[in-house]
Amino acid sequence: MRNGQRRRGYDMAADIPCDHFILRRIDVGRITLNVREKGSGPLMLFFHGITSNSAVFEPLMARLSDRFTTIAVDQRGHGLSDKPQTGYEANDYADDIAGLVRTLDRGHAILVGHSLGARNSVTAAAKYPDLVRSVIAIDFTPYIETEALDALEARVNAGSQLFENVKGVEAYLAGRYPNIPADAIRLRAKSGYRPVAGGLRPLASPAAMAQTAKGLRSDLVPAYRDVTKPVLIVRGEMSKLVSAAALANTSRLRPDLPVVVVPDADHYVNEVSPEITLKAIKNFIDA
Repeated sequence: MRNGQRRRGYDMAADIPCDHFILRRIDVGRITLNVREKGSGPLMLFFHGITSNSAVFEPLMARLSDRFTTIAVDQRGHGLSDKPQTGYEANDYADDIAGLVRTLDRGHAILVGHSLGARNSVTAAAKYPDLVRSVIAIDFTPYIETEALDALEARVNAGSQLFENVKGVEAYLAGRYPNIPADAIRLRAKSGYRPVAGGLRPLASPAAMAQTAKGLRSDLVPAYRDVTKPVLIVRGEMSKLVSAAALANTSRLRPDLPVVVVPDADHYVNEVSPEITLKAIKNFIDA
């Protein structure tokens, strides 16, 4: 279904104060994950897309933390989390999610995932249903065409660059993500890079990103077929990753799963259309 019109030019990252998050590292038994946390109540976990990090969810967390303990995770190989040499398949990420939920010991969790995070969240829900309450899967489904995954892998592998300064990072990101608002771009630039000799480099491990990108080609049909927990599928109408055909095939596989198609949004739905994303999450949880 279509879910209203986005207010053009609105930037939730500019409106929401994002300076009151608890940052910590959590040993989940198999890996140590860096997280940022805000709020209290039932557990809601956020998982970012490939090459990104937990900070991209700060604006949504700020709006949901009055009802939930919101925790956004730097997934393995990303951000300030551990970066093992191997282990970047769907099951590796799903096992991290299970380890985190068990370590937190706050009951079953709502999982909100974008792209890679959506793939991992659905996989975790299928594999560990006793740990998951529900999933909001943003712009990643089965049946993604090979050409779309080829383009994604090329973009990922091109991101490992040396940048002279933050302004250079922002310019690169603005070109790579032309529909993401300026403050969300600045949030990515501020949170996703580290100083090195000669400038700044991404926090995400290039080797881990290469392995992860290849792993995104694995068949997601079994996880979607087998998942028994409620799953909301969110797609950006203009997404170049999840085509209308891929979404239609997914809905034929699981006609019981609700779908929200966000008008005018590309793949980066939660940053491009944060208000509609927030409304979709709340409507799904409260249904």
